[in-house]
Amino acid sequence: MNDVAAIVADMGRRARAAARRVAGLSTAVKDEVLLRTAERLVEAKDRIRAANEKDLAAARGKGLSGAFVDRLTLSDRVIDSMVQGLREVAALPDPVGESPRLWRRPNGLTVGRVRIPLGVIGMIYESRPNVTIDAAALCLKAGNAVILRGGSDAIHSNLALAEILQEALAACGVPGDAVQVVPVTDRAAVLELLRLEDDLDLVIPRGGEGLIRFVVENSRIPVLKHYKGVCHVYVDRGADLEMARRICFNAKVQRPGVCNAMEGMLVHREAAEAFLPAMAADFREAGVEMRGCPRTCAIVPEAVAAVEEDWGREFLDLVLAVRVVDSMDEAMDYIARYGSNHTEAIVTRDYARAMRFLREVDASLVLVNASTRFNDGGQLGLGAEIGISTSKLHAYGPMGLEELTTTKFIAFGDGQVRQ
Repeated sequence: MNDVAAIVADMGRRARAAARRVAGLSTAVKDEVLLRTAERLVEAKDRIRAANEKDLAAARGKGLSGAFVDRLTLSDRVIDSMVQGLREVAALPDPVGESPRLWRRPNGLTVGRVRIPLGVIGMIYESRPNVTIDAAALCLKAGNAVILRGGSDAIHSNLALAEILQEALAACGVPGDAVQVVPVTDRAAVLELLRLEDDLDLVIPRGGEGLIRFVVENSRIPVLKHYKGVCHVYVDRGADLEMARRICFNAKVQRPGVCNAMEGMLVHREAAEAFLPAMAADFREAGVEMRGCPRTCAIVPEAVAAVEEDWGREFLDLVLAVRVVDSMDEAMDYIARYGSNHTEAIVTRDYARAMRFLREVDASLVLVNASTRFNDGGQLGLGAEIGISTSKLHAYGPMGLEELTTTKFIAFGDGQVRQ
């Protein structure tokens, strides 16, 4: 066994042993770890920034993009956000031990389910070192041990944050192996992590489509994933067009490079003549390039004629595919073909059509009269999220604390035996 394999295998064994201890921690102890970590982040800002500057200098030396360097930067604002996130997770209800319901069998046996941790989670992510703290907080609060493998470009930042987490765990008497950061940058470490089927219960990749496909193709462990966010807004006939403009503008422009941004806009033919010119003017002012079907281009002459590759494309930029459709059925057929099961929205005044859209459109979040940008754990009231799953087993949509647990059956008897 080579050195990388030995390191990762040892981390897996230690995480499995720690998971039993973590599963039994009280809510008070878990919250104390989170709050102490928050305090230590504030106290250690200079140490964090010094480590982060090593990563930033290396990134600049490689000529990496400004956007990449921005994601890598642990500014005071980002550190303060991590601190706030820890405090918010500590304030959330603990899902572990909840019993959703009990029922009594004819033989007197009382049966129920109780919520339990998943066990050991492997988190594989790129560039953003703040994910180290966010993921550790959520996994720990849900009673799980976690092995974190961040991007090689953030190694110094991640190891500095790992030290702070270890200090907080030790101060609270919690095994340090409950939260581990892979200390090597060799990509072979990812492959070794994905082979630990005896020690890891779930792998969560967070990053670009290439990373997620690599993890899925090489993992022996269940993977929660979303490859990409191809999200649509459908503007129905008779919709409130001012509302539709606000929603579509926000969905595309507020943060175009994120997975819940709108990538395709579908407009009913009865609304197109009134809606598209004004919407196009808003987009033009914001620098959005519209790539449209022939009917769109006839109404908006400055729109670029779309090619087949534009339908269902995740632009992650100020570029938008636009199609005029003859019916809601055509819009839903388009979404079924080109969507990615991430987020879909309808703007409509018609209650029956809204309810039909909610029933029939398959996505992790389906909205009526609201921006796709709301597919976010914090925005939906989960407090925080570890990622958004577009696979349906065992979670669909933003993954908060409850999604980092499962349930087991329990039963209470008074001597029953099976006949």
